[in-house]
Amino acid sequence: MSGELADAKREAERARARLAATVGELSQRLKPATLASNAWEGVKDKSGELADDAVQAVKGRPVAVSAALAAFTLFLARAPIKSAIVGLFADEEEDKPPAAAKPRRKDKPQDKPTPKSAAPRRRTKAVEGASA
Repeated sequence: MSGELADAKREAERARARLAATVGELSQRLKPATLASNAWEGVKDKSGELADDAVQAVKGRPVAVSAALAAFTLFLARAPIKSAIVGLFADEEEDKPPAAAKPRRKDKPQDKPTPKSAAPRRRTKAVEGASA
């Protein structure tokens, strides 16, 4: 009986040692620095693969990629392009004589909106029982 008990104690000690080693390994794996390092390595691997795939796609369809890149560039540069074109046409219009404007009719007075302060005030009835 004592031999079986000693064997069980030794087996329990080995199990305890294996459990302690497993806990130590898990605590090392779950440290924030280790997790961040593993995540960064994964991102670098994936980004390298994506870059290789992108290069292969560009090599496969250079015309389509060039057209898409040109369209994207035009989209980003739309404001400077618009101002340059407007500037070109504005210079041409300055050289031309101004078009004849319609003469205003002076016999009809123009209606101008009156400011609120100039509008006549309405009288209100005094409230009964109110002291003046």
